[in-house]
Amino acid sequence: MKKFFLILLSVLLVVSSLSVCVFAASDPVDSGNSGSVYTEVIVDFLKQTGFSLLAQNWKVLAMLAISFLLMYLAIVKKFEPLLLLPIAFGMLLTNLPGAEMYHPEYFAEGHVHWDLFALGSAGLLDYLYLGIKLGIYPCLIFLGIGAMTDFGPLIANPKSLLLGAAAQFGIFITYLGATTLGFSPLEASSIGIIGGADGPTAIYVTSKLAPELLGPIAVAAYSYMALVPFIQPPIMKLLTTKKERQITMEGLRTVSKREKMIFPIAVTVFVAFLVPSATPLVGCLMLGNLMRESGVVDRIAKTAQNELMNIVTIFLGISVGATATAKAFLNWQTLGILAMGIVAFSFGTGAGVLLAKFMNLFLKKKINPLIGSAGVSAVPMAARVSQSVGQKENPSNFLLMHAMGPNVAGVIGSAIAAGVLIALFG
Repeated sequence: MKKFFLILLSVLLVVSSLSVCVFAASDPVDSGNSGSVYTEVIVDFLKQTGFSLLAQNWKVLAMLAISFLLMYLAIVKKFEPLLLLPIAFGMLLTNLPGAEMYHPEYFAEGHVHWDLFALGSAGLLDYLYLGIKLGIYPCLIFLGIGAMTDFGPLIANPKSLLLGAAAQFGIFITYLGATTLGFSPLEASSIGIIGGADGPTAIYVTSKLAPELLGPIAVAAYSYMALVPFIQPPIMKLLTTKKERQITMEGLRTVSKREKMIFPIAVTVFVAFLVPSATPLVGCLMLGNLMRESGVVDRIAKTAQNELMNIVTIFLGISVGATATAKAFLNWQTLGILAMGIVAFSFGTGAGVLLAKFMNLFLKKKINPLIGSAGVSAVPMAARVSQSVGQKENPSNFLLMHAMGPNVAGVIGSAIAAGVLIALFG
C-alpha cells in the first residue's frame, strides 16, 4: 500500500511540474513546425488540467489537506460523521482546481444573483447551495428532529425549560466578545450561535447574517458538538462539588398523550407571537413533533425521521463544505472563529450548571446540577454526558431522562436565540 502511494505521488509530482512549466511558458511552440498543431493541442490540454491551475492558486492544496483531515476525523474518530463527512467532501469538491462546481460570486453581498444563474454556467454545488441560502435545508432538518424528539421529559419537569434557556447565555456572551475583537455585529451573531451546539441553527443564522463565514462556522459547530464528551465533563466538575454531583432525583411523572399533542401547538403559537423570526425553525420542529405524537400520520412521521432527514443531511453537508474555499477559510478570521466557538460552548455549559445550583437554593426537591450542562442542544449526546458523569459519582444515579428535559429545551432555546439575532441584525 505504501509503495502504491509513493508511485502515485511521484506521478502527480511529475505531471504537476510539467503542467507548471507549460503554464509558465509564454511561447511554447513555433507555429511553422509541422507538428505544431498537435503540440498546441497537448499544451492547451495541459493548461486546463488541475495540475496546471495549481500554479495560479496553490492555497487549494492546504484546503484539500484540511478536507482529508476532516474525513479522517469523521470516518476513523467518528466525530459527527453524518454531517462532517459530507462537509469534508463538499470542501474537497469546491477546492478541486478547474472543477467550477461552486461560484461564490453568485451569492455575493448576501444575495442570490439569479442573472448569473441564467447564463447557464452554474455548477452543481451552486444549485445545492440554494437550499441553504433560501433557508430550506435547516428547516427540513428541524422537521426531522421534531419527528424524532420526545418532549415528555420537558413537559413532566417544566423547570428544565429554564436550564435550556440558561445554556443560551454562551451565545450572547460570545457575541459581546466577538464584537470586542473587531467582528461586525452580523459576524459576531453568527459566531455566537455556535454556543447553542446546534449545527442546523448555526447554519441557518450564518446563511442569513454572514454567509461568507458559513464554512468556518459550520466546521467549528460540528467539531465542538463531536467533542461534547471531552469539553463538558471538566467544566461540570469544576463548577460542582462531589456532594452536588451525587444528588439523586425522583422519577418523572407520566405525560399524557393529550399533553404531548397540545405542547407543540402551544409552543408554536407562543414563539410566533414572541419572536416571529424564529417561527420557521420552531414551527418545523413542532410540526415534526406533532406528526410523531398525533399517531395519525405514521408514514409521514417516519419519512421525516428517516428518508427526508437523510437526503437533506447529504445536501446540507455538501453545500456547507462548498463554501469553504481557500479565500474564505485560510485567514486569521477562521482561527478567531474556532477560538470564540469553544468559548461560546464552554459558557453555555457553565451557565446551565450554575443556574441549576442557583435554583437549588429555593427548591425543596434538589436537582442535580449536572443536568444543567445538557441545556445545550446537542441531543442526546449532552444528556448522555450528564448521565455518565453523574453515575461515576453515584452508581445508583440515573439522570438521563432528567437531562433530556434541558436537552430538548435547548433545541427550542437555540432556535429562539437565532430568531432574536436575526430580528436584531437581519
